[in-house]
Amino acid sequence: MTTIAATELTKRYRDVVAVDRLSLRVPPGEIYALLGLNGAGKTTTIRMLLGMVRPTSGTVSLLGTPVRPAARAVWSRVGYLVETPAAYPELTVAENLAVAARLRGLGDAPVGEVIARLGLEPYATRRARTLSLGNAQRLGLAKALLHRPELLVLDEPANGLDPAGVAEIRALLHDLAREGVTVLLSSHILTEVARLAGRIGVLDRGRLVWEGATSDLVARARPRLRVAVRDRVAGAAALHAAGYRAEDTGEPGFVLSEDTAIRRPDDVAALLAAAGCPPTRLAVEQDDLETCFLRLVGTP
Repeated sequence: MTTIAATELTKRYRDVVAVDRLSLRVPPGEIYALLGLNGAGKTTTIRMLLGMVRPTSGTVSLLGTPVRPAARAVWSRVGYLVETPAAYPELTVAENLAVAARLRGLGDAPVGEVIARLGLEPYATRRARTLSLGNAQRLGLAKALLHRPELLVLDEPANGLDPAGVAEIRALLHDLAREGVTVLLSSHILTEVARLAGRIGVLDRGRLVWEGATSDLVARARPRLRVAVRDRVAGAAALHAAGYRAEDTGEPGFVLSEDTAIRRPDDVAALLAAAGCPPTRLAVEQDDLETCFLRLVGTP
């Protein structure tokens, strides 16, 4: 069974197309990330998946059940945190969770467990209005996990967390995936997504412009050898004669992408020196993941 199945999902607000014919398949136990710049359509997509926003066209199924107004039973198997976490400001952390548990018919049993799992013990008796943004986010995550969902949908789950908190949430989500929970999350932070998700879908202006394994995106950040010479014509001729593909990027010098050039830049230097045009610059460079992402969405 596919945990999340969206087909040709579209949402229009008058003349604005927020999501454009998006199709998505997420199997059980996978951590899948929707990645995109602010305004790319991530939150609108998540709201349609959760039935919070009605799509203009297209269909959505969660856990084998079509998402529609009458499909109430599926929500007992889904946990979610979308945008700003809500809480009763004058109630404590523990009281907020107790209310949420009772509304779900769970009693008080899961409250202590989820407080411990989210590291909220020091804040259990604090009123929600006194919490930092990061701890308010933890409280929202705790509410989403109270009923032990099979599917967890999170919009920017690291929002407001310090680096230690981000690492804790990352470990928690990995643990949940190992337990068989499917996780769909959205983020604009590529480096964090790369540590967390098994697959990534890149959204740009409402369209899914790239989808694949995280390792495939990481592989796009390939190293290259940048070479600058005073005599560009002679340098290019020497490199081509030796079998190198010297790419002219418009910047000073050339770029060589062959593994042999990257592993042994000294051979390239010796070759150019022997041809009478020694390099004035020789450096191995590598794109970071942010650069790869911006290239995918067409941002220079």
